[in-house]
Amino acid sequence: MPQHTAQLNYLKIAPRKVRAVSALLKGLSANDAEATLLFRRERAAKPILKLLRSALANAKNNARLAPENLYIERIQVDGGPMLKRHMPRARGMATPIQKKMSHVFLVLGERPEGKPPRFTIVVKKKTKVPSETASRARKGKPVKEEGETSAKPKPRTGIFRRIFSRKSSFGT
Repeated sequence: MPQHTAQLNYLKIAPRKVRAVSALLKGLSANDAEATLLFRRERAAKPILKLLRSALANAKNNARLAPENLYIERIQVDGGPMLKRHMPRARGMATPIQKKMSHVFLVLGERPEGKPPRFTIVVKKKTKVPSETASRARKGKPVKEEGETSAKPKPRTGIFRRIFSRKSSFGT
């Protein structure tokens, strides 16, 4: 039975937090795991989703495996190096701070039967906006469609308009 592996090193999230998310995925089909990760709110879900998608793409393109038959056989989270810092405290003392990292190791296995996927995952493609329209949209100006006439802007009222107007009402 073919297996395909992928790994993510030096993820700047503590291993305990990453294990909480990865424990949900063991034994799930690749499609179910992807759907689960898309709706998780934990910070570790996004890099694990990226790792899973990378492993699926590699299995599909390099090993010519069908993505419908793949499942997560094993996912292992190990501790990486720790950045050691100190925080100053009262009376000239310092408290240690450990900034932990994780190494994630993912093994995809292939099931011979291949069930139909339960979820359909749609990834929106990014489209380029024409340069004039994009620059107007960034500046906050309304974008005119073809054949649309521009209406006069509403006159601004308020205290600053009254104080700094060209025709001052103060004096003569």
